[in-house]
Amino acid sequence: MADLKYYDVILKPVITEKSMNAMSEKKYTFYVHTEATKNQIKEAVEKLFDGAKVKSVNTMNLDGKKRRRGAVVGRTAKSKKAIVQLTEDSADIEIFEGL
Repeated sequence: MADLKYYDVILKPVITEKSMNAMSEKKYTFYVHTEATKNQIKEAVEKLFDGAKVKSVNTMNLDGKKRRRGAVVGRTAKSKKAIVQLTEDSADIEIFEGL
């Protein structure tokens, strides 16, 4: 297991129509490091965003897609996605405001 610091865990937010609709239920979606655990993701969200209290974390591993360039077949990189559910009394995450 990698020695990850909390600022290395969250890579970027996922901005899709489905993830934007889930924000009304205080669910936020992020791409995270592939070796990050649920506890590390929870700790990273609570440290990076002031006033955020995590209720639960759901993760999913995404395999790379097959891509062709002529006769050469390759794969894109694997990734991991996390859906973070905040508690009712938690503050909202500011990076999603105004989107």
